[in-house]
Amino acid sequence: MARHNGRGWYGRMIAAAVGVTAVAAATSVWTAQAGQSGSAPAAPGVSAQPAAPKKEVPRSVSASIAHASDGGEHAVNITIDDGPDPVWTPQVLQVLRDNGVKATFCMIGPQAQAHPELVRNVVAAGHRLCDHTVSHDTTMDKKSEGYQSQQILDAEQQITKASGGVRPMYYRAPGGAFTPYSRDLAASHGMRPLGWNVDSKDFERPGTDAIVATVKRELANGPTILFHDAGGDRAQTVAALRTLLPWLKQQGYSFGFPVR
Repeated sequence: MARHNGRGWYGRMIAAAVGVTAVAAATSVWTAQAGQSGSAPAAPGVSAQPAAPKKEVPRSVSASIAHASDGGEHAVNITIDDGPDPVWTPQVLQVLRDNGVKATFCMIGPQAQAHPELVRNVVAAGHRLCDHTVSHDTTMDKKSEGYQSQQILDAEQQITKASGGVRPMYYRAPGGAFTPYSRDLAASHGMRPLGWNVDSKDFERPGTDAIVATVKRELANGPTILFHDAGGDRAQTVAALRTLLPWLKQQGYSFGFPVR
């Protein structure tokens, strides 16, 4: 904030006109005003500097690994990992849009950084973001806390910047390689650790019919279903989603987000 030589300049003007007593009175007024506003007034001709914006502190969330859905007992959570990808993410988004379904996208930091327009498309469509680290290292649980911190927090920053300021709401460890430290760290940054109940095995590209059959067979395990929109050819995933989303609705399922 701009500082002035305070009562010196102001006091001399007053004293010249009305004497020392008036100076004291003016000083009292000045002091009272400063106390009310919390800061001293700027010197004449000098604009006061605006206060620096407070850095947002994310609200801490539970560090336990989430599996349940906020949509209730008969809801499922669609989660999409490893993107965004310029070929497959738009196709996944279109299938979700066609079926009126919202999903959680677990993004790799550098992928988000490379394709910010896709991250913003995800957010604009009403989906949620999840931090899936910088390097997708499935051995993170064997690495140092410093390494885990770098992987999680750097990706968080990259995703947030790419999104235009929307923060990830979850953290999913690659391959489920959580540690107590990584869970606590993510939770302290407002990112609920996110697991899954149903692995569609789409990453292995076993065929669309096999992906659909796996999801139907494993759905009794719980509501959070794992798919991928990057890491290779995801045509089978897109085709499987086209079949599964209408089928889930026919079975009476609704769609939610993982609990926070």
